[in-house]
Amino acid sequence: MKNKNIFKNIIWVMISVLTLVSLSCNDDLVDNTFDTDDVLEVTLSNSEMVLEELFFNNKVVFNWSSGSNKSTGAAIKYRLDLDLVDGDFSNPIAIFVDNVQNTFSHEVRFGDLNRALLDYGLDVDKTYDLKARVTAKVSNELVSDQVASANFNVTTFKPVSNKLFIVGDATPNGWDISNATELTASTTQRGVFVYRGDLTSGNFKFAVSQDGCWCQDFYTKDAIDSGKIIYNEGGSGDDLQWSIDQSLENDQEYKITVDLLNKTIKIEVVEITVKTPPFANLWIVGDASESGWNIDSPVAFNQNSDNPFEFYYEGQLNPGNFKIFAGALGDWCGEWYRPFQDNQILENGIVDQNSGCDVDNKWSVSEADQGRYRIIVDTQNNTIVFSKVSLYLIGDGGPNGWNINNPDPMDYVNGEYIFLGELGADNPTGEFKISKFIGEWCGGEWINAATSSQSITNTSFIYTQGCDGPDNKWKMQEGDAGTYEIRVNLVTEVITIIKQ
Repeated sequence: MKNKNIFKNIIWVMISVLTLVSLSCNDDLVDNTFDTDDVLEVTLSNSEMVLEELFFNNKVVFNWSSGSNKSTGAAIKYRLDLDLVDGDFSNPIAIFVDNVQNTFSHEVRFGDLNRALLDYGLDVDKTYDLKARVTAKVSNELVSDQVASANFNVTTFKPVSNKLFIVGDATPNGWDISNATELTASTTQRGVFVYRGDLTSGNFKFAVSQDGCWCQDFYTKDAIDSGKIIYNEGGSGDDLQWSIDQSLENDQEYKITVDLLNKTIKIEVVEITVKTPPFANLWIVGDASESGWNIDSPVAFNQNSDNPFEFYYEGQLNPGNFKIFAGALGDWCGEWYRPFQDNQILENGIVDQNSGCDVDNKWSVSEADQGRYRIIVDTQNNTIVFSKVSLYLIGDGGPNGWNINNPDPMDYVNGEYIFLGELGADNPTGEFKISKFIGEWCGGEWINAATSSQSITNTSFIYTQGCDGPDNKWKMQEGDAGTYEIRVNLVTEVITIIKQ
């Protein structure tokens, strides 16, 4: 009997140990690190903002807490949108982030916020009460969405013109405003424009367009300080102009720098640099390009009208080689732009300008690097830039929303850009357009609908540059939402939009 009791005790101990081990193993399978139990709140770095273009890059920061997944360990995704304080977010002003995880803040530049407000239809120089809303959506369907909001107010501003023209009897085209000379916009400073060239005895001022109406907006001279400019909206105000009475030497010209943000003007007499580029035309040649090895009628680069030294080409580059011909056509030993070593990869930098057939270096395109490219050659500084062209669906009608900083690109397959996904998922009546760039709203070329609020069944389109407009978009109608395939062929210039 005693041996039997000992045996029972041993069995009991073994069962207890196995139970403890089992419980311990089960505990190891539960990951409580993803349990969050926080109250969703949203705050702003600024609750009152007077926006100014001079402070375009100043930022407002939206911060929010994690919210709660009710100890389910499920992921939480966030959406940040903006509306008027009395709006219901059925048609929000902007959707800044959508469907993001492990993100608890978002920065918006003053300039981008102002643009969103004006694009929505709000007026300039007005103060509006706004509401930022964060929605936390838990991937476990048993947990309800959580919503938090914060109110703030913003005063809008009227953006300065992105074009400027000099007009007057001192200028090359006189008072013919429809043919006024356009200044060159700075690529590094917002609102800065430069004119270089001849001026004769007479007067001049600056217009924002070549509209023949003299009631348009002008910039004229400050009555107290000739180094300052005055913004005359609608031609209002004193029509004070700058005068030219100095005769220049043959090797001199005028340089005028106008800063619309700081309201300043600087008029200088400078030495004339080379006025004409070394070549009137450039062509791409090689089996990697659409020209093939044809130097009698190769495909030409385009010349930048604002900078005649700069030439650009956009097209498909396939596996193979190419170089850049500078003419005369048909002469293999003529003038070329070539890399400094043979089979050079597509790398930005200095390019070799030479003639003859002794050194015949070429760029090489691998299978991995093939695709559609934009090539820019600066014949003044002998540099070359290669940029692979991607397309991005931008707008609240698509999955990227109004995110121009890091949107998802379309797939590039056999020369076509393809989007396959949901349209109208977040906004059944949303809009979209297509960008060929990311970053700045005015930083590149757009593919816009041919008309404003164009139906997605109409695939007519136009190209626009930067913020020059018109800013037409495709607009979803009630019942349009669903899965779509969008194909863009930039060679044939055809877009197809097909509901799946």
